[in-house]
Amino acid sequence: MRSRISPVLLASALFLGAGAPVLALAQAASDPVRIRGTIVRVDAKTLVVQDRGGEVVSLARPADMAVSEVYPIKLSDIRQGSFIGTAAMPQADGTQKALEVVVFPEAARGTGEGHRPWDLLPQSTMTNATVADLAAAPKSVRGGQQLRLTYKGGEKTVIVPPDVPVVTFRPGNESLLVPGAKVLVNAQEKNGTPTALRVTAGRNGFAPPM
Repeated sequence: MRSRISPVLLASALFLGAGAPVLALAQAASDPVRIRGTIVRVDAKTLVVQDRGGEVVSLARPADMAVSEVYPIKLSDIRQGSFIGTAAMPQADGTQKALEVVVFPEAARGTGEGHRPWDLLPQSTMTNATVADLAAAPKSVRGGQQLRLTYKGGEKTVIVPPDVPVVTFRPGNESLLVPGAKVLVNAQEKNGTPTALRVTAGRNGFAPPM
């Protein structure tokens, strides 16, 4: 495998969709990007990741790089008052159909609150908000949940199918950073060098779904 991502490309690239090509976007060099993929190699100063499109990205690994572990929980763990983040696809009726749900630990309540475009799939969105109400999903999504999410300045209705990944996270450590681990890396160009800021990793092959 050849590393074909230059610092300039990393600073302007977002990776969309499983197996999708790299899309070069006109982003400022200071904007962070998300890299979803698999660890190829890691040492004290470098993190090498193969993204979902097959590109191999070599990133500097600073001493203060944050590591979090993502792990699955149950749909029933989403409760009224939970603060969640959900990547979703807009529906014709104005609702959002969840692709995944992250239930934030209480200490992280309020993180990224709001509704915005997201890059998990083309046209996907991200809503970080409080669960104001929840009910059974419509009959067309049997076994799922319907969530009314509220955030500063708005609200969204999200339908969560029963097979959608529901996860939470906790502080991670070095044991997660092994070749083959599935990761979501927040990266940014710093002093001309692609640099990993935060790594969210799954254990035993579990892939961060966000």
